[in-house]
Amino acid sequence: MYGRNMKAYRKTNLEAELSVASPHRVIQMLFEGLIERLAQAKGAIARGDLEYKSDRISKAVGIINGLQLSLDRTKNPELGERMYALYDFMKELLGKSSLSLDVGPIDEVVKLLLPIKQAWDKIPDDIKEQTNAEIMAKRS
Repeated sequence: MYGRNMKAYRKTNLEAELSVASPHRVIQMLFEGLIERLAQAKGAIARGDLEYKSDRISKAVGIINGLQLSLDRTKNPELGERMYALYDFMKELLGKSSLSLDVGPIDEVVKLLLPIKQAWDKIPDDIKEQTNAEIMAKRS
């Protein structure tokens, strides 16, 4: 019962944060969620919990799909295409991990992902604000 209540609380908290989050913060949350799902998948593999492993890898792939969809490939098409391909590669690695029950490919995804997340986290506030304003103007 406690687990179900905690899950509902987390979901409500997440929905509340997303409703007021800037576009930059949403991407940060996707990175955070992806890293969490990857850690959970590794734990499930270690425990032999195949159902949970499949669920966590599926969720991770869904988050990567969201990151791909968020790419703006108009400003720097070459970078956008490279990032899109990198995300595709990450999904391939997760598929390999899921089939082989080897955490090595998950570790490789984390190794590829962390520098991207760290760079995203270091974006200066003035750039974030300008980009967020541009995104919100496009939505209007």
